[in-house]
Amino acid sequence: MKRILVLLAEGFEETEAVTVIDVLRRGGVEVVLCSLGDALVEGSRHIVIQADTTIDSDGLTDFDGIYLPGGAKGAATLRDDERVQKLIRFYKDNMKKVAAICAAPIALERAGILKGEKVTSNPDFRSHIKDADYSEDPVVVSGNIITSRAAGTALPIGLEILRQMGLEEEAAQVSRDMLFDFLMENRDKVKA
Repeated sequence: MKRILVLLAEGFEETEAVTVIDVLRRGGVEVVLCSLGDALVEGSRHIVIQADTTIDSDGLTDFDGIYLPGGAKGAATLRDDERVQKLIRFYKDNMKKVAAICAAPIALERAGILKGEKVTSNPDFRSHIKDADYSEDPVVVSGNIITSRAAGTALPIGLEILRQMGLEEEAAQVSRDMLFDFLMENRDKVKA
């Protein structure tokens, strides 16, 4: 079974965390939530999620990948925490999946892993990305790095993480089960 570690810092964006966690679990991935402090982590919209482990636990390098949800405050904390930076570099250096959405690519930038890569982020954080080829695509895959733009792209990045973990059939099934493929086929009927 594939396994992914989700890093939760106070002020994380709830939609970007929960949607991706849900998609990955539907796809058969074991998802472990990791806090930087207390087991209970409050998001940017004051929704509290209970983590399974903490950043100081053993075994945090034993996963197939890591995922960093955004949220300005949460992303800044991930960027500024040396324990997180060390984990990001480990996952990149060991060719494991490194995924980040919205503001969270600023943590990847700080870790120094974006040089020569193609990435995206929330448009408000574009100026923070200096070392990469910046894209405005909804989801960008560059080597073992997967990035996405904002809460509205949480479901697509979750599906892409599944595909990048070799779970293409599972991604297709989750897309069908959640009617995401139906939504994409009928996007002209959906009002923004």
